[in-house]
Amino acid sequence: MNQFQLFLPCAAGVEGYLADEVHQLTGLAGMDLQTLRGGVLLRASWRDAMQLNLHSRLAQRVLVQLSQTLYRNERDLYEAASEVAWEIWFGTKQTFKIEMTAQHSPLQSLNFAALKIKDAVADRFRNKTGVRPDVNTQWPDVRIHAHLTTDQATLYIDTSGEPLFKRGWREDKGDAPLKETLAAAMIAASGWNPHGENPVALYDPCCGSGTISIEAAQIACRIPPGAHRRFAFEKLVPFQPHVWRLLLDEAEAAVCAPPVPVFGSDVSHRMVDFAQRNADRAGVPDAVEFRGGDALQRMPPAETGVMLLNPPYGERIAVAGVAGQRAGDVAQQPREMRETAQTEDGADFFPALATHWKRNFAGWSAWMLTPDLKLPGRMRLKESRRVPMWNGPIECRLFKFDMVAGAVRQRPPQE
Repeated sequence: MNQFQLFLPCAAGVEGYLADEVHQLTGLAGMDLQTLRGGVLLRASWRDAMQLNLHSRLAQRVLVQLSQTLYRNERDLYEAASEVAWEIWFGTKQTFKIEMTAQHSPLQSLNFAALKIKDAVADRFRNKTGVRPDVNTQWPDVRIHAHLTTDQATLYIDTSGEPLFKRGWREDKGDAPLKETLAAAMIAASGWNPHGENPVALYDPCCGSGTISIEAAQIACRIPPGAHRRFAFEKLVPFQPHVWRLLLDEAEAAVCAPPVPVFGSDVSHRMVDFAQRNADRAGVPDAVEFRGGDALQRMPPAETGVMLLNPPYGERIAVAGVAGQRAGDVAQQPREMRETAQTEDGADFFPALATHWKRNFAGWSAWMLTPDLKLPGRMRLKESRRVPMWNGPIECRLFKFDMVAGAVRQRPPQE
């Protein structure tokens, strides 16, 4: 059991950044590291699997691929699952659960397919030991993932447990929090590197509960994202506590003071309090500075830097307008007002924000995640980059705007 086929799923649009991250963490390249749609596939060791769980900011899970077979019906799935040596991964005293995903599968019921795989796992244990492990659909010790395509079934065992975006520190959050993995993907796409040459500050002027800023502060301090949580591999048979302890000690020894400052601000002082408490739990209370204030009024917290923000859209909380505006107040607004994030005087927030940036943030770059493909036109700014990215089911673009001194350039409205 020295080498495994690992699959690390991620959000659409993040695959290339995840491959780069895996290469940096493991040194793998070439045929040992393949970028696929929806994730990366790699040939790696058990130690690598633990290290990726601890350090990956972009992966959703770390899955060990155990079987890949052709299938036509549920009976084929039962046979495929029966052939896997589950007993070398977990025992009869541990509970398990089957997680199913499918893409163009001809089967009528994924629930029935999951039931047949569950039966195969339980029957194999009973045939070998006389005892069947129990199923626990809420808090299983072991998660078995099955993915079906039109004719192929792949079985995985999950080494992560809870999804990796659950870092363990975000207890206080707003109504529409950004997943930590997506915040990390935004940082990766921006190229912000606090440990590179000529590092600059990072600032989120619409920080909400602080996800982007806290992810950035942990990167600056070299604190791994998995430092404050537990993993499923700790309950699997191959787990070696002394190896895991060594990985944790190495990670702890690498923690450092941030070489550049990280900032966040929000119009809601309640959200700023949430962000500060989350930063405390994440171990970066002194590495990030949060303040209240309207994004249209906050001045640059440093001479130059990178702004990274996920402004309001759809059902997300409106961010600008009246300083101190509460989420409950926003919820009472008409949907149209919330979607365009209007300011107190009724003007569109985004052109006003662009004007504020042009006047006060010369030398900064601003990265904004939004599903509105016409946003640059509304802001009367020309983007220098646009990166496709998904926020859950919402297709978005991460736009980059380079701020230069001078008045906002007028652009004709787009059709």
